[in-house]
Amino acid sequence: MHCQYINRRAVVTLDGLLGLQLRVRRCVNSDCARFHRAFRPEAEGALALPQQEFGLDVIALVGRQRYGARASVPEIHAELVRRGVAISQRSVTNLLDRYDELVATATGDPDRLRARFKDQGRVILAIDGLQPQMGHEVLWVIRDCLSGTVVLARALLSATSADLEPLLRRAAELAGVPVAGVVSDGQLSIRTAVARALPGVPHQLCHFHYLREAARPIFEADRHAKKELKKRVRGIRPIERAAEARQDAGGDLIRGYCAAVRSALGADGRAPLEAAGLTLKARLEAVSDSLQRVAAKGGNDRQVQAPSRLVGGALGDTEHLWPDIARAFGWVHRAAHIIKNTEALPAPAVARRLDGLCGAMSRHRARAGGLCEAVGHFLKVTRSYRPGLFHCHTVADLPGTNNALEGLFGSYRYCQRRTTGRRAASSATVVSGPARLVAWVVSRLAPLEAADLAGVDRTRWLALRADIKARRLQRTRGSRFRRDPQAYLRSLEAQYAAAK
Repeated sequence: MHCQYINRRAVVTLDGLLGLQLRVRRCVNSDCARFHRAFRPEAEGALALPQQEFGLDVIALVGRQRYGARASVPEIHAELVRRGVAISQRSVTNLLDRYDELVATATGDPDRLRARFKDQGRVILAIDGLQPQMGHEVLWVIRDCLSGTVVLARALLSATSADLEPLLRRAAELAGVPVAGVVSDGQLSIRTAVARALPGVPHQLCHFHYLREAARPIFEADRHAKKELKKRVRGIRPIERAAEARQDAGGDLIRGYCAAVRSALGADGRAPLEAAGLTLKARLEAVSDSLQRVAAKGGNDRQVQAPSRLVGGALGDTEHLWPDIARAFGWVHRAAHIIKNTEALPAPAVARRLDGLCGAMSRHRARAGGLCEAVGHFLKVTRSYRPGLFHCHTVADLPGTNNALEGLFGSYRYCQRRTTGRRAASSATVVSGPARLVAWVVSRLAPLEAADLAGVDRTRWLALRADIKARRLQRTRGSRFRRDPQAYLRSLEAQYAAAK
């Protein structure tokens, strides 16, 4: 090929401004399939992206600062200025987007994924969706449970089985090895998509999601009982204030008991196994028993007896609420113990034990009193989840929960909150999520250098960038409509008329 012309280009690097002289060559053979196509020097791609002002070393530093040091855009900008790079904050944001796109493109390379999974011999896929705002797109992530690699991340407008089937097929194709199992929550569209896209593959339904959904009415009954008990113990603060002026042993005793009561009131529980109401009741009973022992030892101080009367009265007023809740929660904890299978029993034995518990709950449902309907809900959800609860006891390394992927989402949201200052997830979580989440997962494991970004397929990078740009445009259109609906509609009409 002959050198047709020379281009000159300036690139900002960490070492200063770099001037490039690029010899552009073209084939002069008219019979060649690439006749007259321009070929730029390959060394240019190791220094900078096409039509970009800053070098790959600057982009790599921006990524390391973002995901390694969890620095915000102003902090990254200050670090670059300190290193002598003349750049604006807006350009830092753009470079961060380029870094995310490059890392996601490199990570999602089919050949690279197949090479990673080849030695592993199989994959176990976990699938879940992240939707920061109701009514908007969902960021679907498919991740290998064995290696922690994100196989596929894509934003979709809906969560139907027809949308999820191609994602699962594409993930299996990218893995290049047999899919040994799938784990997800109990969403019906996911179940249908897995059954159609991966027939015969064991589909494990998350134990945590099962218990949380099945025990929701029981957990809500416990929260209601806790609220009623707390309402009757609110008078502990006046008792504590009345004892603040006392400097004797009785005053210290009252303040100590009041602190214990207030500490018990502030504790909370997480669904589905932590019964906050039963825990509060047990702690207040311990306080009441201790106060009674103090009274039995001769504590006739009227102010010392006030906490005892308050706590004892509150427990007596709510006494009728707790037996049904304790019995129902006992069944829930029994179910959790069975499916956890600490005895390492075979799957059929675990299924028989859970069936036996459900049979006993059905026969003795009346013993739950006011929670009969809650027990019925538990049995109904159990029947729905039952076919997918026991694959984890058959397939090696198949997790019983999808908590690892849920935790990944939580860590990602924490990183975004730390670096942006926004408590609520922004639209960028989904719009740029297919690139940003993957870049965060990869970058927190090992920092990337400019050489790692230089070998990215530019064609695939441009395709990913175009997809993200199209989704961002849809968000922009929605914002314009909310700002001025009539002007937005008129512009659409004018655009259509001009096209005709």
